[in-house]
Amino acid sequence: MIAFNPVPIARREPDETDLNDPAICVIDVGDDHNPEKSNFDHHQFPRHHEPTCSLSLVLQHNGLYRDARQFCEWLETAEWFDCRGAKNTADWLGVERDILGKLSSPIDITLLRRFALSNRHQPGEPIWEVMRMIGQDLIDYLKSLRARLDYISQHSEIWDIAFNGRTFSFLFMPRTEPLPEDPSMGLGRFIESAGKQDSVIGMIYPDRRGSGYGLSRYNDNSALDFTRIEDEPDVHFAHKAGFVAKSSATDHLRLRELARKSIID
Repeated sequence: MIAFNPVPIARREPDETDLNDPAICVIDVGDDHNPEKSNFDHHQFPRHHEPTCSLSLVLQHNGLYRDARQFCEWLETAEWFDCRGAKNTADWLGVERDILGKLSSPIDITLLRRFALSNRHQPGEPIWEVMRMIGQDLIDYLKSLRARLDYISQHSEIWDIAFNGRTFSFLFMPRTEPLPEDPSMGLGRFIESAGKQDSVIGMIYPDRRGSGYGLSRYNDNSALDFTRIEDEPDVHFAHKAGFVAKSSATDHLRLRELARKSIID
């Protein structure tokens, strides 16, 4: 919540005055979930309730939860860990319990420890400022990605390209004015959100460093190898690993042809 309001954080159990004052956000304590009163705790939920942490409740209240669950792969795991503990979370993930410890970050450990050392955190203090930056970055990411996906939906096309009796799909993003700073940003996420992840094998999008287009694999699909077009006169770069290429071509028919030539028989 401090991403929206630069207020102090008090680490203590709330009293009835706190729980009944909408101007005071009570988060992860208080045994009450009542957004109208700014109370966001999950500990009172039944044992077998769908894993939901207090962050989930705050995101729901701000209309960001659906996108967060879709685009922040870590969130569902965090919900499980908070509600079910390490062993059940490891079982749910299909890994051994010790794997979770091996993935622990010393940054997380330090931030949690330093947060717990004080009962009050004020604006300007390192922990408070880092917490606010994390919240701001999460909100900015979700809002900017949603805007980007809407933009892609309005302008992109699915190109179906025939090759050896089969049809392969590419997501094509045309050059627009103004051109986004990173024209390829969000394309993979858009393919997932559109339910095309099983049919699209590649992406074609404006080259941010030139007037042509970039071609790349979607989800590292092995059906494409862009070294197959490295000797084409209008291809000025093809990565030796075969996952991306750059071309000065702008004609749609030519771009389709380059995509077709990159498909592995």
